[in-house]
Amino acid sequence: MDISKGSYLSIEQLTDRYLKNDERAVQGTKADASISFQEILKQKSLEGIKPAEQSGDLKFSKHAALRLQQREINLSTEQMERLSRGADKAREKGIKDSLVLVDELAFIVNVPNKTVVTAMDKEQANENVFTNINGAVIM
Repeated sequence: MDISKGSYLSIEQLTDRYLKNDERAVQGTKADASISFQEILKQKSLEGIKPAEQSGDLKFSKHAALRLQQREINLSTEQMERLSRGADKAREKGIKDSLVLVDELAFIVNVPNKTVVTAMDKEQANENVFTNINGAVIM
């Protein structure tokens, strides 16, 4: 700004130049800050589960996603579809908490919430004892 040449900026021009840029920066920060730690953790936990595998409205609890990761269980699209169909069959029969067996994998599914509560392969399920279920579906 050169005062000697008479080129003054209006308040509106200064506001547009300096304050609006700051507001955009602050809004970007607010958007980033609005994502909770819980949401970030959930996203990271489900990284191994492809969006196509989340079809059928079947969700994975944080515990189940962690178990899948810890036990290095990778579901194919076909296995995920069978798991979803198994949960649907359990719902049709009025089962609330179901054991769904897909190949050599075992899943405990809370049917009303459409949520996989935990997951294990045959090594973890070697005791063959499953508690807190009221039905089983073998796919």
